[in-house]
Amino acid sequence: MPVPADPTVLHPMPGQPRVVLLKPLVTSPLIEVGEYSYYDDPVDATAFETRNVLYHYGPEKLVIGKFCALGTGVRFIMNGANHRMDGPSTFPFPTMGGSWAEHFDLLTGLPNRGDTGVGNDVWFGHGTTVMPGVRIGHGAIIGSGAVVTTDVPDYGIVGGNPARLIRTRYSEQDIARLLAVAWWDWTAEHITEHVRTIMSGSVDELEAAAPKSANP
Repeated sequence: MPVPADPTVLHPMPGQPRVVLLKPLVTSPLIEVGEYSYYDDPVDATAFETRNVLYHYGPEKLVIGKFCALGTGVRFIMNGANHRMDGPSTFPFPTMGGSWAEHFDLLTGLPNRGDTGVGNDVWFGHGTTVMPGVRIGHGAIIGSGAVVTTDVPDYGIVGGNPARLIRTRYSEQDIARLLAVAWWDWTAEHITEHVRTIMSGSVDELEAAAPKSANP
């Protein structure tokens, strides 16, 4: 019987330390990642939590689904990056210490868009940036260098700064069918049996390959 890939291995590609699976890597309780989602970086892929998730002082979470592909330099900007903009200066004086820390109340109540969420099977191109509180749908593609400031629909392709919707990968009807099939929730054994259909098949073929209980 075909054997599924192991989702607990940190480096899934032999001889390629630049590629890491994120689920066995992350330790922060504020970051959740699904199985098989990976990050590729020739410098230090294992530093993802500190180099790629920025200003993460909490309590908002970063939630990434399964089977996501993150290219080198993908950055998630979290809510901790916010500064006051209603006065003459945006500088965060209280964070510098000394008696300035007595004014920490000036930093409370800053805009907070909540958790940042990424669906399943999302492909991030090189050097993309995701701003706080953005929701990215299943099957989306984020073009290289894009700065994502607003939500991305399921199976949408976005690019630019700020990122804008270029097109969707499928019709509304087919997107609904793909979401109903939700192949990323199949067992690893069933996925292994139908890898070729998942990667190159039609929506009809994917529906036919779904476990009987998952057929729409």
